[in-house]
Amino acid sequence: MTAQKKTKLYSGSRKTARATAAFFPGNGKVRVNNVPVEMMTPWVARDRIMTPLQIAGDFRDKVDIDVRVQGGGVIGQAEATAIAVSKGLVEYFKSKDLRHRIAEFDKHLLSGDPRQTEPKKFGGPGSRRRKQKSYR
Repeated sequence: MTAQKKTKLYSGSRKTARATAAFFPGNGKVRVNNVPVEMMTPWVARDRIMTPLQIAGDFRDKVDIDVRVQGGGVIGQAEATAIAVSKGLVEYFKSKDLRHRIAEFDKHLLSGDPRQTEPKKFGGPGSRRRKQKSYR
Protein backbone atom coordinates (compact mmCIF):
# COMPACT_ATOMS: atom_id res chain seq x y z
CA MET A 1 0.00 0.00 0.00
CA THR A 2 1.39 3.44 -0.96
CA ALA A 3 1.62 6.32 1.48
CA GLN A 4 -0.74 9.16 0.64
CA LYS A 5 0.55 12.70 0.39
CA LYS A 6 -1.05 15.34 2.59
CA THR A 7 -2.81 17.75 0.23
CA LYS A 8 -4.41 21.07 1.08
CA LEU A 9 -6.32 23.34 -1.33
CA TYR A 10 -6.47 27.14 -1.10
CA SER A 11 -8.20 29.58 -3.42
CA GLY A 12 -7.69 33.17 -4.52
CA SER A 13 -9.50 35.47 -6.92
CA ARG A 14 -8.95 38.83 -8.60
CA LYS A 15 -11.45 40.43 -10.97
CA THR A 16 -12.68 37.44 -13.01
CA ALA A 17 -9.61 35.23 -12.51
CA ARG A 18 -9.87 32.28 -10.10
CA ALA A 19 -6.89 30.30 -8.80
CA THR A 20 -6.69 27.14 -6.71
CA ALA A 21 -3.37 26.22 -5.10
CA ALA A 22 -2.65 22.65 -3.98
CA PHE A 23 0.08 22.23 -1.35
CA PHE A 24 2.09 18.99 -0.97
CA PRO A 25 5.11 18.19 1.21
CA GLY A 26 8.11 18.62 -1.07
CA ASN A 27 11.18 20.64 -1.88
CA GLY A 28 10.00 23.98 -3.28
CA LYS A 29 8.67 23.31 -6.79
CA VAL A 30 5.97 25.74 -7.91
CA ARG A 31 3.93 25.10 -11.06
CA VAL A 32 1.16 27.27 -12.52
CA ASN A 33 -1.05 25.39 -15.00
CA ASN A 34 1.72 22.74 -15.26
CA VAL A 35 4.38 25.34 -16.15
CA PRO A 36 7.26 25.99 -13.73
CA VAL A 37 6.85 29.50 -12.33
CA GLU A 38 10.42 30.42 -13.32
CA MET A 39 9.50 29.93 -17.01
CA MET A 40 6.35 32.07 -17.01
CA THR A 41 6.00 35.14 -19.20
CA PRO A 42 5.52 38.11 -19.03
CA TRP A 43 8.09 38.87 -16.36
CA VAL A 44 5.78 41.31 -14.54
CA ALA A 45 3.27 38.52 -13.88
CA ARG A 46 6.06 36.14 -12.85
CA ASP A 47 7.41 38.69 -10.36
CA ARG A 48 3.93 39.16 -8.87
CA ILE A 49 3.55 35.39 -8.39
CA MET A 50 7.05 35.11 -6.89
CA THR A 51 6.41 37.89 -4.33
CA PRO A 52 4.82 35.73 -1.58
CA LEU A 53 7.38 32.98 -2.24
CA GLN A 54 10.26 35.40 -1.70
CA ILE A 55 8.67 36.79 1.47
CA ALA A 56 8.17 33.23 2.79
CA GLY A 57 11.89 32.46 2.56
CA ASP A 58 12.68 29.04 4.07
CA PHE A 59 9.02 27.98 4.22
CA ARG A 60 8.98 27.70 0.41
CA ASP A 61 11.53 24.86 0.42
CA LYS A 62 9.25 22.59 2.49
CA VAL A 63 6.30 22.39 0.07
CA ASP A 64 5.49 21.82 -3.59
CA ILE A 65 2.71 24.01 -4.95
CA ASP A 66 0.50 23.26 -7.96
CA VAL A 67 -1.75 26.13 -9.03
CA ARG A 68 -4.67 25.92 -11.47
CA VAL A 69 -5.82 29.33 -12.68
CA GLN A 70 -8.48 30.31 -15.20
CA GLY A 71 -10.45 33.34 -16.36
CA GLY A 72 -9.43 36.97 -16.57
CA GLY A 73 -6.27 38.36 -18.09
CA VAL A 74 -2.59 37.75 -17.49
CA ILE A 75 -2.16 40.18 -14.59
CA GLY A 76 -5.50 39.20 -13.00
CA GLN A 77 -4.39 35.56 -13.10
CA ALA A 78 -1.04 36.48 -11.58
CA GLU A 79 -2.75 38.39 -8.75
CA ALA A 80 -5.19 35.51 -8.12
CA THR A 81 -2.26 33.07 -8.03
CA ALA A 82 -0.31 35.27 -5.59
CA ILE A 83 -3.35 35.52 -3.29
CA ALA A 84 -3.92 31.73 -3.34
CA VAL A 85 -0.23 31.03 -2.63
CA SER A 86 -0.10 33.61 0.18
CA LYS A 87 -3.22 32.27 1.88
CA GLY A 88 -1.94 28.74 1.44
CA LEU A 89 1.50 29.42 2.92
CA VAL A 90 0.04 31.13 5.99
CA GLU A 91 -2.59 28.43 6.62
CA TYR A 92 -0.36 25.46 5.79
CA PHE A 93 2.41 26.50 8.19
CA LYS A 94 0.14 28.31 10.71
CA SER A 95 2.84 30.94 11.20
CA LYS A 96 1.87 34.32 12.70
CA ASP A 97 5.27 35.74 11.75
CA LEU A 98 4.75 34.82 8.08
CA ARG A 99 1.22 36.28 8.16
CA HIS A 100 2.60 39.52 9.59
CA ARG A 101 5.40 39.75 6.99
CA ILE A 102 3.00 39.20 4.07
CA ALA A 103 0.38 41.63 5.46
CA GLU A 104 3.06 44.25 6.05
CA PHE A 105 4.18 43.97 2.42
CA ASP A 106 0.67 43.99 0.88
CA LYS A 107 -2.53 43.42 2.84
CA HIS A 108 -4.42 42.38 -0.32
CA LEU A 109 -2.29 39.22 -0.62
CA LEU A 110 -4.24 37.77 2.33
CA SER A 111 -7.64 39.44 2.07
CA GLY A 112 -8.10 39.80 -1.68
CA ASP A 113 -9.34 42.84 -3.59
CA PRO A 114 -13.12 42.93 -4.24
CA ARG A 115 -13.09 45.54 -7.02
CA GLN A 116 -14.73 44.58 -10.30
CA THR A 117 -15.14 46.45 -13.58
CA GLU A 118 -18.32 48.50 -13.78
CA PRO A 119 -20.70 47.42 -16.57
CA LYS A 120 -21.30 49.65 -19.58
CA LYS A 121 -24.56 51.62 -19.66
CA PHE A 122 -26.54 53.10 -22.53
CA GLY A 123 -25.93 56.62 -23.83
CA GLY A 124 -22.17 56.53 -24.00
CA PRO A 125 -19.09 54.55 -24.98
CA GLY A 126 -18.30 53.32 -21.45
CA SER A 127 -19.63 52.82 -17.97
CA ARG A 128 -19.53 56.50 -16.97
CA ARG A 129 -18.71 58.70 -19.97
CA ARG A 130 -21.65 60.20 -21.87
CA LYS A 131 -22.12 62.09 -25.12
CA GLN A 132 -21.60 65.82 -24.69
CA LYS A 133 -24.50 68.25 -24.98
CA SER A 134 -24.25 71.72 -26.48
CA TYR A 135 -27.04 74.29 -26.04
CA ARG A 136 -25.74 77.03 -28.35
